[in-house]
Amino acid sequence: MLKYQSRELKATRLGFGETLVELGHENPDVVVLGGDVTGSVKTDLFMKAFPDRFLSVGVAEQDMMGTAAGLAVAGKIPFASTYGEFAVGRPFDQIRQSIAYSRLPVKICASHCGITVGPDGATHQSLEDIGLMRLLPHMTVATPCDYLETKKLVRASIGWKHPIYIRFFRDNTPVFTGESTRLEIGKADTLIEGTDLTIIACGLQVWEAILAEEVLASEGISVRLINMHTIKPLDNNIVLKAASETGAIVTAEDHQMQGGLGGAVAELLAQNIPTPQEFVAVRDTFGESGKGDELMRKYGIAKDDIVKAARRVLARKK
Repeated sequence: MLKYQSRELKATRLGFGETLVELGHENPDVVVLGGDVTGSVKTDLFMKAFPDRFLSVGVAEQDMMGTAAGLAVAGKIPFASTYGEFAVGRPFDQIRQSIAYSRLPVKICASHCGITVGPDGATHQSLEDIGLMRLLPHMTVATPCDYLETKKLVRASIGWKHPIYIRFFRDNTPVFTGESTRLEIGKADTLIEGTDLTIIACGLQVWEAILAEEVLASEGISVRLINMHTIKPLDNNIVLKAASETGAIVTAEDHQMQGGLGGAVAELLAQNIPTPQEFVAVRDTFGESGKGDELMRKYGIAKDDIVKAARRVLARKK
């Protein structure tokens, strides 16, 4: 039986939009900037509630980031949101120079990330965004695993004094975390205790890892499962503890293998506790149009791929 049960299906982007409205009521300094996709990313909820505190910049993402930086300098709390590929790839220079270099606490909130954008195809499937943002000094990078964790993470970002990139997804996904559990930026959560190996997952892959753990448990394999909602700063202590106690690591993410969660974990392990590691990630390729669940299977990041990676890393474990 699954150790975590899905109560319903809800989109993480909906949790983002609803929390913006809550924060708007609580703090008059919250402002939102949107591209030409406000309905899709759910910033239209804030726009309807606070039209005087919403700025639509259209398909001018570079201007969006520059304007968000200016609002932060003026003491506002800006949330800039559009699709992941356009939130990161198109305005990278403005993010680097005006936001990260200047250490401004702008909240860059990207929806429609990863392979499950599906029918929109490769041009809209941001599989490089974590790597790009993780490279920038002063930038925090986070990706919540479900609707409830999204609400907590967006709320936590209000008091975060650094620029932050938060990644959401298009589809409705299982809601399995609890209302009362606490979220702290930079501190991962151990969802399941285990001794044979550790799966470290983020975003959509946390639920896939829960499904994979059930399969592995039925084979007598004890899995520790960590939800790494914050990729930068990485929770070094929880990773090193898992490596020393279980001796084998699998990382799972909806992102290119290079530069993402797996790379961050591998860098830490290489410098401290060299440990067998297997990567469940997209492997140096663009995606294509299709249904989200079909693309996850084709590109090797679904439940069964995590199970296979776990078996491989156990075979390498000394």
